[in-house]
Amino acid sequence: MQDLAIETCSHNGSIGWGAPIYKQVLDDFRALDNILSPIVERRSISEMRLEILDGGVIEFWSLDKPDSIRGKKYHRFIVNEAGFVPDLMDIRNYIITPTLIDYQGDEYYAGTPKGMNGFFNLYNHDAPDWAHWQMSSYSNPFIPVSELDSLKALMPERAFQQEILAQFLEDGGGVFRNVRAASTLQKQEPAAGGQYVIGVDWGRSNDSTVFSVIDVTSKHQVYMDRMQDTDYATQRLRLKALAERYNNAYIIAEANSMGQPNIEALQNMGCSVQAFTTTNATKANIIQGLELAFERSEIALLNDEYQITELMAYQSEKLPSGLIRYGSPEGLHDDTVMALALAWSSVSGPRAGTLVDFA
Repeated sequence: MQDLAIETCSHNGSIGWGAPIYKQVLDDFRALDNILSPIVERRSISEMRLEILDGGVIEFWSLDKPDSIRGKKYHRFIVNEAGFVPDLMDIRNYIITPTLIDYQGDEYYAGTPKGMNGFFNLYNHDAPDWAHWQMSSYSNPFIPVSELDSLKALMPERAFQQEILAQFLEDGGGVFRNVRAASTLQKQEPAAGGQYVIGVDWGRSNDSTVFSVIDVTSKHQVYMDRMQDTDYATQRLRLKALAERYNNAYIIAEANSMGQPNIEALQNMGCSVQAFTTTNATKANIIQGLELAFERSEIALLNDEYQITELMAYQSEKLPSGLIRYGSPEGLHDDTVMALALAWSSVSGPRAGTLVDFA
């Protein structure tokens, strides 16, 4: 992909470069800046822009906020790690493709498969001017076959098929199975007399804050609110209003970092809030509970592409101590996963719908 960018900008072309989130975009920016350094005339990290001698330009975009791309004109658009981009087809059809019309430009999408999502649909796109390639890590002449064979003995079979053999697997090969089959619901209004739990994962700028609402009786996710770049005071007001709307729902919120001050403020506002202190052990407990819910088809979720992508990307790693560490791939987020797991931990417990002391 870097070669494609260099080819275009060295011929005075303009390039759009996209990746799922800002951290990945920044890594790509730095890598290309390092390669092109001898011919970079101007660089701007704040604008995420490289200007090359004689007129070539590369502009970098975080695809979790794609609307900023509208109105641009490019000779080529490249998307890195396309399998992790939620709503990829809509971003491609309504935002990226229009940027290529003026110059009759081309587009490239690359990355590791992550379930049968938008990247899978693009891979199977049937058009006369469209081509696709699928190569496993064994095709890379710079990686010793013995190293890959050793990974086969360490990794789960499905993870190896996806990460090393580049195969599209229905559920993404991660921790949670049957994610798409479970994600068919639309948002539901609260039922009279219904009991609800809200899981909260706090964020501010780089991470999102997510409120995930589950109906205790049906075990359906009925609502989700995801926000970014929102001050904590506004977040608390939104959460209080959401809890009141869903029949004074219980709230289970992460207490780490800024979580505890937010929890105390919510309690002073009259909300019923339980603190959850995240450690490797407590996180493993709620994630494994959610994993079991998917295996047993006990949970039904909203048809939300961002949440689906995070769930399908979620991974586990066995530590030298023998413990399992859970999390999203490097550079990605798990905000919707944690909010959902927190809510589910109350819904599925022996005292479903009551507050459990996790601290």
